[in-house]
Amino acid sequence: MAHHTLKSGYTKLVDRINKFPLGAPPAPVLFEILKMLFSEKEAEKVSTLPLKPFTAVKARKIWKTSEAETQNTLDSLASRGLLADIEQNGKSVYALPPPMAGFFEFSLMRLRKDIDQKLLSELFYQYITVEDDFIRSLFTQGKRN
Repeated sequence: MAHHTLKSGYTKLVDRINKFPLGAPPAPVLFEILKMLFSEKEAEKVSTLPLKPFTAVKARKIWKTSEAETQNTLDSLASRGLLADIEQNGKSVYALPPPMAGFFEFSLMRLRKDIDQKLLSELFYQYITVEDDFIRSLFTQGKRN
């Protein structure tokens, strides 16, 4: 499969997502979901962000982009539910939410005309309930006490 041989922005994003305690096992349908939600350039950029909350200044240093370009990208991702943005001490702090309860749900909580939300919902359903890799990892590979 191509997603195993090419390090696309989407593959890098999946690698990044899988640094969370509950990640998202790679699967063709997951890549379809990510392609609906992120451009490849956005996926590449998000894959380089820290696991912990970060500022626009931190993102700009990582991405090596202008302040305006960085802010526009962060605002665009946050407006689509792909990044969480929180005000802290008068400044915006951003974080990539985990896939479940996170950007999977957040991306559907906004009415959008730029994507087919019905199709996106069907892909989420397929990934989460029909294909068993995600559910298996959720219930069998978590950390034990």
